[in-house]
Amino acid sequence: MKLDLFVASIALACAPAALAAPKAATPHNVLIFVADGLRADSVNAKDAPTMWTLKRQGVTFANPHSLFPTITTVNASAIATGHDIGDTGDFGNQLYTGFPSPEAGGATTPFLENDTILGEMNDHFGGNYLNEESLLAAARAAGFQTAALGKTGPTAIQDITARDGKSTHVIDDSVDTADGIPVAPDIAAAIKAAGLTATAPKTAVPNDAQERYLLDIAAKIVLPKFKTAGKPFVIVFWSRDPDGTQHAQKDSLGTLTPGINGPTGKAGIKDADQTLAGLLAALKSLGLDKSTDVFVTADHGFSTIDKRSQTSAAARYEEAGGPLSAVDTRNVPPPVGERDLPPGFLAIDLADALKLPLFDPNTQKKVDFAAGEHPSFGNGLIGNDQNAPDAIVAANGGSDEIWLPGQNAAQLAKKIVGILANEDYVSGIFVNDALGDIPGALPMSSINLRGSARTPEPSILVSFASHPIRGCRPVLLCAAEVADTSLATGQGMHGTFSRADTRNFMAAIGPDFKTRFADPAPAGNADLTPTLGRILGLSIPAKGRLAGRVLTEALAGGKRVNVSHGWLASRPGSGGLKTVLNYQQVGGTRYFDAAGFPGRTVGLTTH
Repeated sequence: MKLDLFVASIALACAPAALAAPKAATPHNVLIFVADGLRADSVNAKDAPTMWTLKRQGVTFANPHSLFPTITTVNASAIATGHDIGDTGDFGNQLYTGFPSPEAGGATTPFLENDTILGEMNDHFGGNYLNEESLLAAARAAGFQTAALGKTGPTAIQDITARDGKSTHVIDDSVDTADGIPVAPDIAAAIKAAGLTATAPKTAVPNDAQERYLLDIAAKIVLPKFKTAGKPFVIVFWSRDPDGTQHAQKDSLGTLTPGINGPTGKAGIKDADQTLAGLLAALKSLGLDKSTDVFVTADHGFSTIDKRSQTSAAARYEEAGGPLSAVDTRNVPPPVGERDLPPGFLAIDLADALKLPLFDPNTQKKVDFAAGEHPSFGNGLIGNDQNAPDAIVAANGGSDEIWLPGQNAAQLAKKIVGILANEDYVSGIFVNDALGDIPGALPMSSINLRGSARTPEPSILVSFASHPIRGCRPVLLCAAEVADTSLATGQGMHGTFSRADTRNFMAAIGPDFKTRFADPAPAGNADLTPTLGRILGLSIPAKGRLAGRVLTEALAGGKRVNVSHGWLASRPGSGGLKTVLNYQQVGGTRYFDAAGFPGRTVGLTTH
């Protein structure tokens, strides 16, 4: 494949990376706290004092990275296993599985933030759909006490094969429901004795009550139990905030300011920060603070939704007399008759351009998109026969994925790439290497999306356009993006390949980490398991080769590492558009900053 390539080396230090300090005779404990959707630049002394203090006293990873697609379960799989998505096969919150999911009503495009669906995935893909051993699984096999608490979906993914309530304690916000994972009898009894309800409070905006409930279980039940047992432990706590609050906030419906930067969004950040503060206080009260390494990360960044398009057929097909878009990208009223893109707009636009019927995989019904109908979850089956579609679309907010299961996949891929290049909401196209070199698109292998995955590999990944919000600074806190979602302009989403979505928050503190150290080298979610595995003295076998690295420069006694910066560009496609990729590299590990069409992706550079 012919690609434009530029690489510039920048040596942060001439010395090679050093090994971690010798492991203590008794391994330290580990607490991983995931603040879902927390942007690196949104952490400050006022809105997140706990995280602000932690990063200043410990290690702040000043060059952090979420994996693309910048979606929750995608990055949950990387945090859990230390592998990029080409190995884990968790290509999106919604993805094509190749089999009908009973829990999803027979759909082949289920939503993975569901414990029952995750169980179905395991059953279908050899007992472990991720095809890699997780940090928690390796730790419990080595005799550590293990637990995962928090948001349904990513919490269970942290030890995906522990579903019996007897090994790793998996306690999410589906606890004691028909779809939840069983809880050990002694934990259930302790929850009752503590005066807590058997089920979690419902999700809210901000999510204070549910967070306090799970914090109480962690701080009053799980940690004291582990302390009494006297064995080292590994705990993951996955906070639903600020993600849930940033999604659902309504501080500026129809407009981009303040978007996710308003008072409701800040309340979500505060909620996550207070939850972390409660966990740290519990560690201290139990005398565990000096022997516990704490790693805080976010699965992805975030942007404000802007669903305006001038080219989409789906927008034109919106019901006559339906609600008009009030988006205010340039502080001027929108053109008369302009409407937000509906959910499933990519599936609709492809079906329209290909002149093929569109079916909703979640309802098994034909979608009359010309009459303003749209798929219920944004997913689509395109073709004359929904049981043998030509194309399958899975919607994932700031990015969508397409599978082409037919015999003419290569020819159809070229046609679809040409269609996508004519849509103003597209910014970046990646095509499965098996389909050949297609002008305007980069290969999936260039972003580590081809590996040892058991799940069906997508044929095409599409990143949607993003832009800075006028009059708002700094830029990475003020990005707007097109999103395939039922949420409205002014609410929050993620999933694109903009730097606003890839720049997550990462920090660490504890006996094995440096103090007051700002790490300038790139770090990412796939680095947690290798780094913490090194600290814990674990040897975790790998099936795939797309693994993260040990963040040696952040460990006590570690030396800084050499970093190179580079970019890739596809051959020009329709209209001369190129997909450009910015990346950094440490040794053999690449970190992807941003990608897309120049001028349509926040944070993307072309030199």
